[in-house]
Amino acid sequence: MKDSARFLSYFARRPGAYAAGFGTMALSAALFLAMPRIVRYVLESLETDPSPRRIALACGAILLLGAADAVLFFFTRRILIGASRDVEFEMREDLFAHLLRLPPRWHRKSRVGDVMSRAVNDLSAVRMMIGPGIMQAANTLVVGSIALTLMAFASPSLTLVALGVLPFVVVATQGMGKVTHRRFTAIQEFFSEISASAQENFNGARLVRAFAREATEEARFDAKNRELRRRNLRLARLNALYFPLLQALVGSGFAIILWVGGRQILAGELTVARYVEFNLYLMELVWPAIALGWVVNLWQRGTASWNRMAELWAAEPLPEESGEGPLPNGPLEAKGLTFGYDGGPPVLRDVAFTVEPGTTVAVVGRTGSGKSTLLQLLLRLEEPPFGTIRLGGRDLREVPLPLLRRTLVAVPQETFLFSDTLAANVAMGRPGATRAEVERAALEAGLGPDLATFPKGLDTIVGERGITLSGGQKQRTALARALLADAPFLVLDDAFSAVDTETEEKILEAVKARSGTRTIFLVSHRLSTIQHADFVVVLEKGRVVETGTHEELLRAGGLYAELAERQRLSEEVEAA
Repeated sequence: MKDSARFLSYFARRPGAYAAGFGTMALSAALFLAMPRIVRYVLESLETDPSPRRIALACGAILLLGAADAVLFFFTRRILIGASRDVEFEMREDLFAHLLRLPPRWHRKSRVGDVMSRAVNDLSAVRMMIGPGIMQAANTLVVGSIALTLMAFASPSLTLVALGVLPFVVVATQGMGKVTHRRFTAIQEFFSEISASAQENFNGARLVRAFAREATEEARFDAKNRELRRRNLRLARLNALYFPLLQALVGSGFAIILWVGGRQILAGELTVARYVEFNLYLMELVWPAIALGWVVNLWQRGTASWNRMAELWAAEPLPEESGEGPLPNGPLEAKGLTFGYDGGPPVLRDVAFTVEPGTTVAVVGRTGSGKSTLLQLLLRLEEPPFGTIRLGGRDLREVPLPLLRRTLVAVPQETFLFSDTLAANVAMGRPGATRAEVERAALEAGLGPDLATFPKGLDTIVGERGITLSGGQKQRTALARALLADAPFLVLDDAFSAVDTETEEKILEAVKARSGTRTIFLVSHRLSTIQHADFVVVLEKGRVVETGTHEELLRAGGLYAELAERQRLSEEVEAA
C-alpha cells in the first residue's frame, strides 16, 4: 500500500470509536462462543440426570446469549461502519481540497474523467475496505482465535486435524487475492478511460451533433463498454470460483473430522458431548473462514483503489501562502524573459518592456508568437524564471499567489461559468459584493440589453458551463466578474472575440472610464481593440520586435502595420 502513513492517520483521529467497536465485537464473539459450552454441559448432565427442566434452562440461557450477542453486534456495526463513513467524508474533503491546490499545469495534463473515477469509484472501494472489510477481518480474527482455543480444549487431536485444512485455505486465498488485485486495478484504470471519454463527449455534445458523429461515438463507447464488461465478468468468474472452493475445503474438513472423531468415540477416547461441542465451534468457525475470502477481495480492491488515490496525493500542490497584506503597486517590468515549456525550445526570447500603472497595454502578434504564454507568466499559471518579471520592484515569484490573484484578474479566452445564477457567476469576482455592485459590473460589461431578455434577469440559471448563453454573453459575464474584483491589473486575453465591434467599443469606454490607476493588458487580433491602448508590444516568434503607440507603429511601417493592413483588407472583403 502506497502512502500508508496517510492512510493510518485517518484511523488515529478516532481511536475511541475503534476501541469501542472492537470491544463490543469481542464481547459479542465471547457470548456467541459460549453457546457450545452450554450444549456440552446439558448433554453431559443428561447422562446422569435426564431432566427436562435442565434442558429448558439451557435453552433460555442460549436465547438470552443470542439476544445479547445481537445487541452487541448491532453496536459493533453501527460504530465501525459509522467510523468508516466519517473516514470516507474526511478523505473526500481532503482530496477535493488537494485537487484545488494542484497547479494548473497538472490539471492540463490530467483527464477529468480519470480524476473523477479516482475521487468517486476508488474512494467508494476504499470505504468498503475500511468499513465492512476491517470489521469482518477483525471479527474473523477474534472469533477464529477464540474458537480455535476452545476447540483445542475440547479435543486437541481433532483441532490438529482441522488445522490440516488451513494451509490449503491460505494458498487458495493468496493466489486468488493476487489475481483479484491485478484484475481489479486493470478494471479501474480502464473505467477511468471510459469516464474520461464519456465526459469529453458530454462536454462536446454540440460538436458531436454538429458533425453528425453520434453513431461513431456510440460505437466507440460500445466497444469500450463491452471490454469493461468482459473484464468485470472475468473478475466475477474468479470470485464465483473462490467461495465454492472454500466451501469444498470446509466440507472436506468436516468429513475428515467425522471420520477421525467417530473412530475416537468408538474407541472411547472422546465423548459424544465433547464431539458435539467441537463441531459447534467448528461450525462457528466456518463463516469467518468463508468471510475471509470476501475480506481478501475487499482488501485487494481497496488497496488497488487507495494506490490510485495516493497517486493524486503524490502530486505536489502549490504552497500555502497568506493572502494578507497590501497589494503590489508600481510598474510591471519584464527583462530578459526567456521561457520554454517543460524544457522545450523557448517560446519567448529575451522579452523586455516596462508598463507604468494606469496604462492600457496591447500585446499583438501572429498566431504562435507567444502572446498567451506571456500572459500565463504574468498570471503565474506558468512560473517565470527568477528575476525576469518584477511587479512594483518585487520579483513576481516572491509575491504570494493569493495576493497576486487579487492583484491581477484575468478574463481568459475560453470562458468558464458554473451551473448557477448569472449573479453568482459574476459575484465570484468578489463574494461579499452587494447586489447593486454586481448589477453595476454587469452593466459595465455590456450585459444590460441581455438582462432584459433573460427570464429572471441576474437570477437566471446559466446552465452547465454557461450552455444557455451565447459566446458573447459568456465573455461579457466573465468580464463583469473581473470588473467586480476591482483589481489593479486587468488582463483581457482576446476577451471580445465573440462580441461585435460596436458593443466592444462601448465596453472598453466604460472600463477605461473607471479604470483610474488600473493597468489593462489587452491581447486581441482586432484593430478596433488595439487602437484603444496607450502602448503596444508586438511579438514575433517570441521576441519583442516593435513597441509604441498605435499611430507610431502604423507610421513605422513594420510588422504591426502589415498586420493592421491585412485586417483592414479582410474586413473590406467581409463587408463586400
